[in-house]
Amino acid sequence: MAKRKDKLYAIVDIETTGGMAKRDKITEIAIIVTDGQKVLKTFDSLVNPERSIPNEITRITGITNEMVKTAPKFYEIAKQVVDYTEGTIFVAHNVNFDYSFLREEFGALGYTFSKKQLCTVKLSRKAFPGLKSYALGNLIAHFGIQVNARHRAFDDAYATTDLFSRILAIETSQDAIHDMVNKNVKETRLPNGISLERLHELPEKPGVYYMYNNYQKIIYIGKSINIKSRMMQHFAAVTRKTERMIQQVAEIGFEETGHELLAIILESYEIKKHLPEINKSQRTNDFPYFLTSYIDQEGFINFKINKLAKNSLLDKEAITFFGSLPSAKGMLSNLRSNFGLCESKINADHTVGQACIYRYMGECAGACIGLEAAESYNIRASAAIEAANKIFDENFFILVEGRTNEEMGLVLVEEGFCKGYGYISKEGIQYGVEELKEAIDYQAQNFELNRLISLYLQTKSDYKILKF
Repeated sequence: MAKRKDKLYAIVDIETTGGMAKRDKITEIAIIVTDGQKVLKTFDSLVNPERSIPNEITRITGITNEMVKTAPKFYEIAKQVVDYTEGTIFVAHNVNFDYSFLREEFGALGYTFSKKQLCTVKLSRKAFPGLKSYALGNLIAHFGIQVNARHRAFDDAYATTDLFSRILAIETSQDAIHDMVNKNVKETRLPNGISLERLHELPEKPGVYYMYNNYQKIIYIGKSINIKSRMMQHFAAVTRKTERMIQQVAEIGFEETGHELLAIILESYEIKKHLPEINKSQRTNDFPYFLTSYIDQEGFINFKINKLAKNSLLDKEAITFFGSLPSAKGMLSNLRSNFGLCESKINADHTVGQACIYRYMGECAGACIGLEAAESYNIRASAAIEAANKIFDENFFILVEGRTNEEMGLVLVEEGFCKGYGYISKEGIQYGVEELKEAIDYQAQNFELNRLISLYLQTKSDYKILKF
């Protein structure tokens, strides 16, 4: 297959103080620009990371604190990095590593660094199947590529350039490159009016994305920590949902939120507001059923499903809310199974004094027929309440990253529920509670958000809690 001559590639390699882009810093960078056949220009520089280099990193790379002491800081070479990568496809061996560090560095400067990307690890697996390892050092040895100093940016970039030229020499490589750059999205399967270039223009940041039909009606809403990547996944998939999107979508849009939790919250609000026809989850605004607990005459904790009277106020004794009776019964069934609850304590219709069906199945310790004391049973029942409880019992703000380095995202949880979210300057965090509340965009009460926020707080750690 003939080489596509309109492409330029920036082969990039960086050395860093460690392996985490959000924590560590760049110590060296090299860029080799090529058209796939010959090198057009090169750039390399040590970088002052403005922090000490760990001994183990120095042992691997040979880069010392003394070497970077007088080197330029990243902001001093940032324009050169932009100039050398302008109009190119970003290529690296394990591209996510190098690309994520540069995105973080540019993000700290208030600049969005966004490029089409290629990974020579993945390309090598396709081009040279059957090798024992696709680490750069092993590929250098396998192909006999001559380098002077491994784990130095220019030498590794040079080796990657040599490797990339070998990949391009294989007839099927251009198809693999096209698919990888475009995340396996086929332009022929995109909706009319939506091009690959339009998808590549989307931000690689957290937020909510929208799909519109020809009448400017929103027909799908989603959220992601990487809007561009998620949108491409939609159109690369071969599903019934994708087919509906291809047939109906005429335009796409997005709103950056700066943080995953804020994207989760905005998505939930927006789905309930617009009720997009392709979305299936989170469409309901009505949560009429709720779960409560009480102590019976024998001292056992019992559970009961209740229904709110129309237009009634929130029941303060509720453990959690449900959009339908089947979903309420489903949760109660799960609690029974997970915590060994007795059917007689979760089913008001159970005949008093008779063994429940789960006693016969060996799943009940006998609270129904007096074989288990309330004290031991209630330990499990209390744990079930804690697991099911989605009504917050404290007032607090959740502080997360904002859309820029100068601001933070702010979520308000008060009187048991999420009241809304907003943004405030980093300096503004020191203000009082009432000032923080003024930054909140208040929204209608959304019971489903309690579940989503609870899950996020349990599984993630990229936030701070400010109680009041």
